[in-house]
Amino acid sequence: MRLGHALWVAPLALSALVGCAPVTTGAASRAPGAATNGPIHIPAPAPRATPSIMPVTTPIPVGGGTAFPAVANQGRSSPPARIRIPAIGVDASVTDLGLASDGTIQVPSDPSQAGWYKLGPVPGDTGPAVVLGHLDSARGAAVFARLATLRPGDQVMVVRADGSQAKFQVDHLSTFAVSSFPTEAVYGATPDPVLRLITCGGTFNSAQGRYLSNVVVFATEAA
Repeated sequence: MRLGHALWVAPLALSALVGCAPVTTGAASRAPGAATNGPIHIPAPAPRATPSIMPVTTPIPVGGGTAFPAVANQGRSSPPARIRIPAIGVDASVTDLGLASDGTIQVPSDPSQAGWYKLGPVPGDTGPAVVLGHLDSARGAAVFARLATLRPGDQVMVVRADGSQAKFQVDHLSTFAVSSFPTEAVYGATPDPVLRLITCGGTFNSAQGRYLSNVVVFATEAA
């Protein structure tokens, strides 16, 4: 995703969309090969109608809906510190991401850094842990520039702050149009630890100043 274009997931209470939102600063169009600079935005999905398998605290309000329930701190693993994806040469630090004042998920200010949605599961704990990263930036390729080239069986390692490591294996990846993002498939509760890696993808629309799709990698815990 471009820094300057936003990846966001609408609450389940609204239409389920994910996309790189329009540029809020800078030019709305670009010359071929040029890059712009700005944030990714991800409003958290709404809580499920049925009880989650994860211990939760009171949901955090989000404009137009309700946030994905925050996971209780008690019993949680140490938060992620680095992510390594050998197949695409990723070895990057991971920052914690909460919610911004507009109800969107905060994003890494550094395009070379990945971000973990800290109100969801820790990678390696039960449920869908979410890590996002920029596709490109004004300086060129960003941390998840090659995310779409991952293949089933590729390994993802998340090193936690206490030195422990959660290992995942890519099951599949998909590119979803902004209008058809499968919120439930990406954020729905799971009985096992899973990982979702998200960035922008598809065609860049110069008129709208954003990518029209998102790439989502689905990975499960590996031995």
